[in-house]
Amino acid sequence: MYAVVRRYEGITDPAEAGRRVSEEFVPLIRPVPGFVAYYWVDAGDGVMVSTSVFEDQAGAEESTKMAADFVRDRLASLYPNPPQVTAGEVVASG
Repeated sequence: MYAVVRRYEGITDPAEAGRRVSEEFVPLIRPVPGFVAYYWVDAGDGVMVSTSVFEDQAGAEESTKMAADFVRDRLASLYPNPPQVTAGEVVASG
C-alpha cells in the first residue's frame, strides 16, 4: 500500500473546507484504481490534514494531482497556502 499525507495551514473556514472535501472531493477520488481510504482531519487553528491510502503508488500519485487541481479550481479562497505533501510506502498498519 501507498499513502499520501497533505498538511494544509491557514484554512480560512475549516467547516466549509470539510463540507466541500466530503461532498465534492471524496467522490472524485473513490473511483481511482487502488483506492483504499481517505481521511480529512481538522487539527485546529486553521490546520487540516488529509491522508489518502491506495494499493499502489500510481493511485496515490493520481490522487495528489487531483487534490492539487481541486484546491486550485474549487477551494483557492479557503486554502491560501500550498500543502506540505508527504508520500510513501506503507510499511506497517494496524
